[in-house]
Amino acid sequence: MSDIIENYFVSPTLLRVVRVFRVGRVLRLVKSAKGIRTLLFSLAVSLPALINIGLLLFLVMFIFAIFGMSFFMNVRHLYGIDDMFNFETFGRSMILLFQVSTSAGWDGVLAGITNTEDCTAKNCGSAGAGVAYLVSYLVISFLVIINMYIAVILENFSQATEDVQQGLTQDDFDMYYELWEKYDEQATQYIPLERLCEFVGELEEPLQIEEPNYYKLVSLNIPICEGDVMHCVDILDALTKNFLGTTSDTGDIGDVGVAKKRPNYFPATTTLQRQREIVCAKVIQRAWRKHRQGMGLTDPLIVTDQTVIKVEDVDEPRDGATDAAGGATVTNMADDARTVELYPDSGVVA
Repeated sequence: MSDIIENYFVSPTLLRVVRVFRVGRVLRLVKSAKGIRTLLFSLAVSLPALINIGLLLFLVMFIFAIFGMSFFMNVRHLYGIDDMFNFETFGRSMILLFQVSTSAGWDGVLAGITNTEDCTAKNCGSAGAGVAYLVSYLVISFLVIINMYIAVILENFSQATEDVQQGLTQDDFDMYYELWEKYDEQATQYIPLERLCEFVGELEEPLQIEEPNYYKLVSLNIPICEGDVMHCVDILDALTKNFLGTTSDTGDIGDVGVAKKRPNYFPATTTLQRQREIVCAKVIQRAWRKHRQGMGLTDPLIVTDQTVIKVEDVDEPRDGATDAAGGATVTNMADDARTVELYPDSGVVA
């Protein structure tokens, strides 16, 4: 098989040499090489536009090669016209025009196609036609099309530099997914909720939120799926909005549905709604404990659906904490007195 490839395609050794380009991965690990990474990124982004400009240049060369073969096929081999660079065949015409498009040797070509000395009627050049032909080609190819290459690259480089100044680039997203692979070794696109703080704290700037970051992540209102797992895109979207300083409501969880490109994606709640539920549960527990103590009962545990919650483990709720579901509101009346409105509309107070 290797003999067939070597005889009819390319040498396998040459294919192995291509692996040298893997050295470019090192640039992603060197923080001081952001300038080089930005330049390479701008070149990669410019490739589609550069290909289109190359096709346009080929079209112009094709047209001028036909004209050159029609007018200057039989000129004498003088100055810039020789056995290799001439208009006798289409291939040699294209080679000659490619050389001229770089502004190299155009003066010798001009002297050759405008030569009228020591020649016959069949192999003489034309001064007027030669000047008009070469000047028009130089203006179109070298001064316009070739400079379009530079304009496209500079435009993309300017955009990439602007993105770097804003602090969020494609490299940041790549590093995010590289770290994600360590936490999601099975490539499920999900990580457990309890590992969210650790994961976000281990990220690099600018997406990183250093620990302790629990309440900051709660405020980002990140969707939580069934089974208390978090999707990678939801976390990345929240961190990006946090960095850019933009916020958007996730809306009603029930209306989100299942994303087509996310396997087993069933949003159940959000970090903010979960925290509200926890706070409301703590408020109800304290009210229930106070009620039982008033009745002479001192059971410190509340058992619901086989889940035991200790009242002592509950954090102190903040002033004005409101339950999104039931509307329970906590108001500090004094240092040791607390009024809990379980149902504000009904006026029932515990």
